[in-house]
Amino acid sequence: MQIDQPAAAPVDVPRGLAGVVVTDTALGDVRGREGFYHYREYSAVDLAQRRSFEDVWHLMIHGDLPDSAQQAAFAAYTGQLRRLPDGVRAALPAVVAAGGSSGPLAGLRSALSLFGAMKGFRPVYDTDADQRRADTMAAVAAVPTMLAALYRLGGGLEPVEPRTDLSYSANYLYMLTGSEPSAKQARAIEQYLIATIDHGFNASTFTARVIASTGADVAAALVGAVGALSGPLHGGAPSRALDTLDAIGSPERIDGWIREHVLAGERIMGFGHPVYRTEDPRSRMLRGIAQQFGGPLVDFAIEVEQRVEAILTELKPGRELHTNVEFYAGVVMELCGLPREMFTPTFAAARVVGWSANILEQARDSKIIRPAARYVGPPPPAVVPAAA
Repeated sequence: MQIDQPAAAPVDVPRGLAGVVVTDTALGDVRGREGFYHYREYSAVDLAQRRSFEDVWHLMIHGDLPDSAQQAAFAAYTGQLRRLPDGVRAALPAVVAAGGSSGPLAGLRSALSLFGAMKGFRPVYDTDADQRRADTMAAVAAVPTMLAALYRLGGGLEPVEPRTDLSYSANYLYMLTGSEPSAKQARAIEQYLIATIDHGFNASTFTARVIASTGADVAAALVGAVGALSGPLHGGAPSRALDTLDAIGSPERIDGWIREHVLAGERIMGFGHPVYRTEDPRSRMLRGIAQQFGGPLVDFAIEVEQRVEAILTELKPGRELHTNVEFYAGVVMELCGLPREMFTPTFAAARVVGWSANILEQARDSKIIRPAARYVGPPPPAVVPAAA
């Protein structure tokens, strides 16, 4: 039995816990002033450029990059986990019907809860490290299958069963469209997925760790993380960045549109980041991927980026505001044929690996995360009025 210790004296911290260190981690870090982030000891961008998604998944969960024999074993093992339990598959139409127009990300919360129950996930407090790892592996492998099925069912289409002979990214695109993607499309999406696996103690990752700190099961922690990701200030910006390009429409409208919205105090989606004070390295990499495809959308996006940064420098001097990951992520996903309603769910298909790694790390710490709040309401105790 855990005995509560005497409460520590409250400590004032910045709003939103900005810059507050709450724990130690061996999973990675974001060095915002340098424009650099890493997974364990490796540059995340270098990993995206040189390794597969499965390799980086292995790194995050097992702590090292696999050799060729481990690669084959890991791919075979995770590929077999992609098919959903019959009960989950049977329930997905009802999840879609109940959710109406809420979309696949909202449906994923229900599907993950059901998946955890049907797989018999137990609280991490009651399981050993091997079982926790197995639970996260099963969940990660199943998330793309759930998302693709929810998307297709929402459009009146039958789900496409996963294939074990395709990579994580290629299989995901295949399940969404019913057609095997080109190698170029699969690799572009794979690089995006790798680049977004983890990114410090963002809102969804911290949510997952808070839930894991209570000893809850893996599915519960992942559901909470998905809920945090669904907020437009966190994971909902890739499609909104493309909506900005659509709203501007043509090169001659760029300056006027941007000035009007900046002067009105509105946020330009796809620009600025709470951590980076220089160019977002993910944006730089994704710009390069987009340029490999080329075409009018890419040319227009680059022109908008240049003009927005120039105007923001003029109107907000002294602030470093550059494109963030969402801006070119939207462009790349559009070029690869992903529907806009699947942009944020695709983010979840990557970040679920980072969430899982953080859940496993947090589960090794028996201390529950329990901060304090300052009461600012009417002074108590007030006299309770008699009932009417």
